[in-house]
Amino acid sequence: MNVDTIIVGAGTAGLTALHEVRRYTEDFFLINDGRWGTTCAGVGCMPSKALIEVANAFHRRHVFEDFGIRGGEALRADIPAVLAHVRKLRDGFVAGPKSMREKLGRRAISGRARLKGPNRIEVNGEDIEARAIILATGSRPVVPKAWEAFGERILTSDTLFEQTDLPGRIAVIGMGAIGVEIAQALARLGVDVAGFDALDGVAGINDPRIQESFRPMLAREMALHLGAPAELSAMEGGILVRSAGGRFEADAILAAIGRRPNIDGLGLESLGIGLDTRGMPAIDPTSLRLGDLPVFLAGDANGYRPLMHEAADEGHIAGRNAAPNAANIPHCRRTPLAIVFCSPQIARVGLALSEIPQARRASGSFDFSKQPRARMSAAAAGLLRVHADRETGALLGAEMCIPSAEHIAHLLALAIERKSTVWDMLAAPFYHPVLEEGLRSALRDLSRALPPKGESDLALCGPTGHEALD
Repeated sequence: MNVDTIIVGAGTAGLTALHEVRRYTEDFFLINDGRWGTTCAGVGCMPSKALIEVANAFHRRHVFEDFGIRGGEALRADIPAVLAHVRKLRDGFVAGPKSMREKLGRRAISGRARLKGPNRIEVNGEDIEARAIILATGSRPVVPKAWEAFGERILTSDTLFEQTDLPGRIAVIGMGAIGVEIAQALARLGVDVAGFDALDGVAGINDPRIQESFRPMLAREMALHLGAPAELSAMEGGILVRSAGGRFEADAILAAIGRRPNIDGLGLESLGIGLDTRGMPAIDPTSLRLGDLPVFLAGDANGYRPLMHEAADEGHIAGRNAAPNAANIPHCRRTPLAIVFCSPQIARVGLALSEIPQARRASGSFDFSKQPRARMSAAAAGLLRVHADRETGALLGAEMCIPSAEHIAHLLALAIERKSTVWDMLAAPFYHPVLEEGLRSALRDLSRALPPKGESDLALCGPTGHEALD
């Protein structure tokens, strides 16, 4: 059987690639192994954020007394009802991606694909020849082999939202972005949670000062055991988790130690290109082509930037470069942007602190515990740090753990993408009273570390004593 283009994987990258492929041909196959639908909609960003919204709403009861609202202590979280609500929302989000199989008819194939060369795929015992192949096979949670002995007591982000109830004690092993988000949400819903990680830091924070600000806030909501690997052993009625930092008796474990690209068994070795010790090929992130072959590796499967919006971009790039007679067109990648939806939210934009040479860098910061609008909402906490080129004032990056970081991070991403300077940003309007005034304060602090430009924005003035202006 022959076809113009094969796309392997019906997740975000695969479906976006399909959109581009259909611009030049209807002669394609979309092959998918397992469930149809994106990781984000089905088991990732969408259900987890739905859970976080419920958890944060319930957590607000702790500030009711300060607001003059009485009776909050009588509220309770009905965990089965919470999970049912999350699944209902999730099912709505995933309906569109899941429907692609029916919409495509014979061009959608359920089965496990294996490469048999740069122009051939085997699926369900049949070989299919193709002019171009796009691999978008996604990723899956890492679960150590030894943990499989604990059976259904080991949960992952792929299985958590299928639970109809949760046990009272859960150890979250792996305190990266996913682990921090879910651990905090479960703790806020009343589950006894302990977090474990072999690293000293949490949430993938790069800037030590942001880490220093955020970690104590998280530790107030759960026990943290960091800096040493966790060891699991069976105990009566549960699982004992030990590390150098302590121990925790758990009813279940949430494994959040990372996701593994789904490349094993894919047949990449048949392409005749070099593979590293993990079986991964070298990849050009601007074209996603493997060597000079008509084969492209996109989305979580390549491990470059495993985020939903990046997977969509990579599907677009792969689909365009897979077109007939397309040159190996490099595409500029967008400004890096990552957000952790804990409370306060964590975000990193542009270059990380460790990626900017100290001699080139000027930095400014603002402590959000002093921010008036954040104080009104009982959310005043955290730190924002912004970095610019010491000579030109061009914004380079930022990291933060602040309320509503998702919004300020987007403002900074737009500014960096447009190559704005600190002074460009300070020339823009800032309304009062809003959280964004904290960004202005950080930019003013940063401007004082740069060569004077002669602009007047109160940046060079001393404190006025008026928080809205300073």
